[in-house]
Amino acid sequence: MSAPALITVDNMSTHYPLGRRILGDVPVLKAVDEVSLTIPKGAFVGLVGESGSGKTTLGRAILRAAPITSGTVRYNDGEVDYDVGTLEGAALKDYRKRAQLIFQDPYAALSPRMTVRDIIAEPLEVMGLTKNRAETDERVREIAAKCRLNLEHLRRFPHAFSGGQRQRISIARALVTGPKFVVADEAVAALDVSIQADILNLLKQLQADLDLTFLFISHDLFVVAHVCDFVAVMYHGKLLEQNDTRALFANPQHDYTKTLLSAIPSLDPDDRHRAKVYDPTA
Repeated sequence: MSAPALITVDNMSTHYPLGRRILGDVPVLKAVDEVSLTIPKGAFVGLVGESGSGKTTLGRAILRAAPITSGTVRYNDGEVDYDVGTLEGAALKDYRKRAQLIFQDPYAALSPRMTVRDIIAEPLEVMGLTKNRAETDERVREIAAKCRLNLEHLRRFPHAFSGGQRQRISIARALVTGPKFVVADEAVAALDVSIQADILNLLKQLQADLDLTFLFISHDLFVVAHVCDFVAVMYHGKLLEQNDTRALFANPQHDYTKTLLSAIPSLDPDDRHRAKVYDPTA
């Protein structure tokens, strides 16, 4: 990871209290537990793990969409240097412009009562990033074109589009504010396999064109292997290992990572019986 760090997560935890007690300590859910992670500027970093591993919570905590119980998240793009957990007011608003989220489900993420133009324009208007409607429309058309959306579709409603087209709309909405950092949370998981490659190729093209840094959250190691520069592996709120993608796939250090890799479907029928279930007590 020779590039400077855009995001530095240092010993960060996100804990949620489970109920209340009059006496004794309140039990907590350790969704993220003392995680340290470096995301280099311009990189496409994969964050993998099974459901409940804490990867989505970690992504949202970096964006300040989930609480940071302890530790720090630092964002430094060369223009600003933020301790994310302490941001308030104008600084927090500025950070939300610079760091955005692409949701998993393109059907649930878009309001059925808004046109595509209004969906993409909403972040600009809420954050006050444009001076008038003409400037807003120009920004919307520009990012829509980069996301390979037909400009004549901006007046239509989401129900008129396929899942892949809706995800392009979601991507355009996330990028319209001009962010430097994007969390893509299972951004292709809800799409047909035939559409996934198109969206992944689009994200990689946008990364190059707009100088973006991605945290790509996924449970699909096959996808991660093809698009990510670096990979981090989570299990039960802990970050087990992180490495260059090729190095991690070629020589995983942790038993859980080895188990995940063994579960990747193989084209060789003789290999298919080798998938295992990770047992942390073994």
